[in-house]
Amino acid sequence: MSEAKGAVGVIGLGIMGGAIARNLAAAGWHVVGYDIDADRCSQAAAAGVRLGTSAANVASRTPTILTSLPTPAALSAVVHDIAGLPPRLLVEVSTFTLGDKMAAEQVLREAGHELLDCPLSGTGAQAKVRDLVVYASGSSAAIAGLQPLFADFARQAHDLGAFGNGTKMKFVANLLVAIHNVATAEAFVLGMKAGLDPQQIFDLIAVGAGSSRIFELRGPMMVQNRYDGDNVTMKVSVWQKDMAVIGDFARGLNCPTPLFSATMPIYAAAMSTGHAAHDTAAVCAVIEAMAGIAPR
Repeated sequence: MSEAKGAVGVIGLGIMGGAIARNLAAAGWHVVGYDIDADRCSQAAAAGVRLGTSAANVASRTPTILTSLPTPAALSAVVHDIAGLPPRLLVEVSTFTLGDKMAAEQVLREAGHELLDCPLSGTGAQAKVRDLVVYASGSSAAIAGLQPLFADFARQAHDLGAFGNGTKMKFVANLLVAIHNVATAEAFVLGMKAGLDPQQIFDLIAVGAGSSRIFELRGPMMVQNRYDGDNVTMKVSVWQKDMAVIGDFARGLNCPTPLFSATMPIYAAAMSTGHAAHDTAAVCAVIEAMAGIAPR
C-alpha cells in the first residue's frame, strides 16, 4: 500500500463510512478515520485505516474529510468541532434534511471551510464492492477535483449543480428503494402463498422483466429468511429516519406519494415486531405474517 494518492479523513465508520474508508485505504489513500464506536474503529484499523482521536483530530491531519453520520445532531457536533480549524473541504455523504445540510454549510462557510452535499445511492453491501453512485452538489470545481477520490469508492459520481441538489436526488432515489423493497417482499409472499419455492421465485424473477436492483440485493435475504448479522445493509431503525425525511420533503412540496405512503405501515410493523436492528428486507417477514404463512 503506497498511500501515494494523498490523505483523506472519514468521520463515521458505520456500514457505509466503514466500507468507504476500507476501500480508500486499499486503493492507496492515507485514510484517517474516527467513530465513537470502538469496535468500528478496530475493524477499520485492521484494514489499514489510521485512527484519529476525535473529529477535530481527523480534520487536523487531512485536508479533505468525508462525513458519514447517523443523525443531524452528530453532523452538528462534527461541524462545530471542525469549525475553528484551518480551511478544510468536507464531503457530507449522509442522508439528512435539506435544512440540516444547509445549516452545516452555513456554519462551515462562515468559518472559512467548504462543504459539499454528496449523498450516496447504494446499500452497505454495494459499498463494500464500490458499487455506489455519488450525487454531488456544491462547488463544481471542488467536485471535479474529487473525481479520483470518488472513483476509488464508487462506480459513478455526478455533479448535480447547486448545493442541496444531491440531497433532492437522494430523496427521489430512496422513495423508489422504499417501494421496490416492499414490492419485492409482496411478490415473494404471493409466490410462497401459492406454493412456489422461494429460491425458484428469485431465480426466475431475477432474469425477467419484473426484476430490479433492490430485488437482486434483498431477494436472497428473503429466500433465506435471514435479516441479521452480516446480511444487514440498512437497518429498519435507520431507514425510518430516511422515510420520515422523504415524507416531510414531499409534503413540503405538496407532492402526492401514494405508493411511498402505502409502504410506511409495513416498515412501522417491522419496527414493532422485533426487526428494528434487522435489514429492511425483513418487511418480507411482516407480510408473511399478514398472509398467515407459518414462520419459516
